[in-house]
This record gives sequence, structure tokens and C-alpha cells, in this order.
Amino acid sequence: MQNKDACTSIMVGKKASLDGANYIARNEDRVKAIEPKRFLVKPAVKGRHETYVSPYNKVTVALPEEGIRYTSTPTLDQTAGPNEEDGINEANVAASFTESVYANDRVLAYDPYVKNGLAEDSLCTLVLPYIHSAREGVEYTGKLIAELGSAEGNGMQFADADDIWYMEVVTGHQWVAVRIPDDCYAVTPNQVAIEDIDFDDPDNHMWADGIQEFVEEHQLNPDHDRWDFRHIFGTSTQKDRHYNTPRTWFAQRYLSPNASLGQRPEDSEMPFIRKAEFKIANEDIQYVLKSHFNETPYDPMGDAPERKTYRAISLSRTAQSHILQVRNLNKYKTSIHWIELGVPAFNPYVPFFANADDTDESYRNVPEKMNLESAFWLNEALAEVVESHYQEFMEKDEDYQKELNEWARRKIAQVDKEAASLERQALTDYLTGQNHEIATHYNERTKALFFELLTEGCELSKMSFKMDPNL
Repeated sequence: MQNKDACTSIMVGKKASLDGANYIARNEDRVKAIEPKRFLVKPAVKGRHETYVSPYNKVTVALPEEGIRYTSTPTLDQTAGPNEEDGINEANVAASFTESVYANDRVLAYDPYVKNGLAEDSLCTLVLPYIHSAREGVEYTGKLIAELGSAEGNGMQFADADDIWYMEVVTGHQWVAVRIPDDCYAVTPNQVAIEDIDFDDPDNHMWADGIQEFVEEHQLNPDHDRWDFRHIFGTSTQKDRHYNTPRTWFAQRYLSPNASLGQRPEDSEMPFIRKAEFKIANEDIQYVLKSHFNETPYDPMGDAPERKTYRAISLSRTAQSHILQVRNLNKYKTSIHWIELGVPAFNPYVPFFANADDTDESYRNVPEKMNLESAFWLNEALAEVVESHYQEFMEKDEDYQKELNEWARRKIAQVDKEAASLERQALTDYLTGQNHEIATHYNERTKALFFELLTEGCELSKMSFKMDPNL
């Protein structure tokens, strides 16, 4: 099986974040330049008697009779499976599922992928409606892997108000997971990232049954005195050093400027988990996910000879990006599912309260062809216009993104204040209505900038010539 996602993931613990929330975030990068995405709320179900069959690889699972409500971002084309990717459920648990990771040929020789096992198209659908904590997310997924096997390598993030867990499934049945310390952050870019596993610390490490015996039996550990999951199961290739490790380098360069001094883009041993050197804001996570090696010779939007040396974080082929802000329910009432459609470098993250039972029509309904009433197509169109005249339009685009971030902070504070006295369905109804208002504001502001830049672009044509006003 071939992974279709080539993503960048970021996790930030609650003591490392500026607002005390746990954050998990990811760019969902795809092979296609255009991969239309929707934003939906999937309703809770009861008394169901159904079997799930993946359109992608025919994995077959008897679905639980009950499942809770959750947000998701499925692809418009369902012929290759739902590909819901990420979301926040009614129990205030967030998950992001499909960070493609790759195992080495030594371990795959003894535990190959299972052709009709669990694959990325099905992960969100088969896990998120049934978990009530981040730890349970790992346990539930681990049970599915034991039963069905895995069709590919995937990294998965789970978060609740207390914990963040990162899980890597790397072969047909082998996996580990680590709890991200509260005062730390972690970045992973399409390669096995988890390092040392302490089998005497099950509070902070989890693993597939029998993984130690598997490694010992097949003589797979290259180290003398440690059990480093990355060394045993991962890869360290030329492709890693040009496609993957530079993304970690850039993120840590920004988030840990002192600790990362001396690191180079092609370093293979950069730590997965790092202490935060400052309190990380939502905007900092956005900056990393939007980045393309800004202010370095490796920026593909620049003109340095090295500009195409490494694969950037923000890509034109990003189907969607998300930041899942898991806030303490007792204090804030609800968490926030931030969504970016288009190209992260050029488009804003839009905050939607997860405790809702519907999404705006502009996000829910996505036509197959370009239509500016669709948020997906509107943002794709804006990104194309900005990139086409990058030097001329980037400053206005950055001002627009900054303006919307300012507006979002004010809006969230206002909604939190109004929501404090509401309970149950009244709260859900109120937040659903606020989500519609947020979508409308962002869509209107985006259309205004789109038409402004499109008009200005008419003056920048290469077909222009200095005209004689008398002609």
C-alpha cells in the first residue's frame, strides 16, 4: 500500500502553550494539486447494526452500536474511502490520524503490511467516534491493529484537556506511543520520530504486545545500550535528509532558537520532543505550518540557487491544514477546530467551535468545479492569485491574515463570555450559530481581497506596454 499523505505534524503541551490548551496540528499534503475537502459534523448514532467496508482496500469492520458526535474533514471524492483525517469529538477528544511514516526493509521483512488492513482512509471513521480520552485513542487503535493489521505506516496524534499522545504504527502489527510532556512540543515530518521507549514507564509509553520479543527474536536493534524506536524501525536515507529532516530543522529553529543552534537541515538525529523556550501561541503554530523556509536560501519563493534543495512545510498541494485547540471544558466550555483551506502560506486558519451540530454551507457543500461560494474553492483561488504575483501581493495577503487572526481572538473571547451561562443543547445551538457567523465573516473578507488582487493583477500583465495616451 502507498501512503497518500505527506504531512507535517506539531504537538504543543498545555504548559508549553500560551493559553494553557493542548494543541495538535497537521498539514494534510496530497499528491494531487487539487483535492477538495469538506468540513462536517458527524452526528452521534445509537442502535446501529452496520458493517464498514473500505472503498479503498476493502478492510471490513463491524461498527459499534453507539458512537458520539465528531467534526471531520473528509475528501469530496469518496471512491477511495472517507479520508476524514481529523476532528474533535463530543467527549472533547481531538485526533489527527495520517502522518505517513516509513519503516525500514529489515523490520518489514518480518512483519509486512497487511493489504486489506487498517489504512489512512478509514482511521478517523473507525476510531474518533468511540474514544473518550487521548490514552483511549491509542488503546482503541492498538486493538484494531492487532485484529486487522495495518496497510501502511501512520503517525497519529490524540489529545484531551489533560494529555497528548503520539502513536506510530510502522509495520503490519508493530507500534509504540509516547505521551508528550506538558511543557514540551514535538514536530514530525513523514518519518519515524519516536526515540527511546521505557518499558518500565507505562504511564508515558505504550506499545504493541510482543514488540520487545519481536525485536529480539529477529535481531533488529542496532544499538548496544538503548531501545530507540527510530533506530530500530525507521529510515535514514538521502530522501529523508532532503524531504523530511529539513522540516524538523526549520520548526525547531523557530521554536527552540537556542537549543537548536548548530543543527543542520540534513541532521538525522534531531530530537523528537523538545522543551519550549517560550510559550507557544496559536499564531506560532500557524507560522510553522505556513512556512516555506522563510528567510533562508531554501525558500522556493526566493531566487537563491538552493531554493529547490529541500521539501518545504507549506505546499501548493496541501489539501487542508488544521490546528485542534483542546481547551478545558470546565473553564472554556468547548474546544476549537481551526481549519485552513487552500495553501497554508497564503490562507487564514478559521476557528470553529467543536461543540456544534452543523457546519456552514460554504464548508459543508463543495462543488466538483470552481465556485466562489465554496470556502474550499474560494481559498484555492486566492492562493493562486497571490502566488502568481508573489512579490506584489504577499504583503497585502499577510496583512489580511493578521487582521483575521486579530478578529478571531476578539470573537472567541466574546463567544466564551456569552457561552459561560449556557448549558447542553442551548450551548451547542449558540456555538453552531457563532460558527456560521465566523464562516460568513471570513468568506466575505476573503472575497474582498481576492477581487482586489485580481483587479490589481490586470495592471501587472507581461503583455503590457507603455502606451501613448494620444493613441
